[in-house]
Amino acid sequence: MERIVAQAYLYDFYGELLNARQRRIYEDFVFNDLSLAEIAEAEGISRQGVHDMVKRCTKALEGYEAKLHLVKKFLDAREHVAKIHLLAGEFRKYHDESLLEQIEQISNTILEEL
Repeated sequence: MERIVAQAYLYDFYGELLNARQRRIYEDFVFNDLSLAEIAEAEGISRQGVHDMVKRCTKALEGYEAKLHLVKKFLDAREHVAKIHLLAGEFRKYHDESLLEQIEQISNTILEEL
């Protein structure tokens, strides 16, 4: 399951950098759960051709992430926002000013990372 989520993030961020045929084959294999044979028949290529295309697409998407780190930045920001949300709830409950300082620190971290 974790691998599918990682592939989904990579595709969400970088999928548009693949050409239309690559996107179609990658989506069919990864998200639509079609077999290599089903995709090969629909595309008029061999099963090995489909396998190679999926492998190249995966490598390309991972390469984009290795250079740009957009998925990592997104996940880090999401984690920081979740922490801010938690601290804001605690502030509403306890009215502790130190919580505001923590929120400011986290929000500054987010801004610096963007």
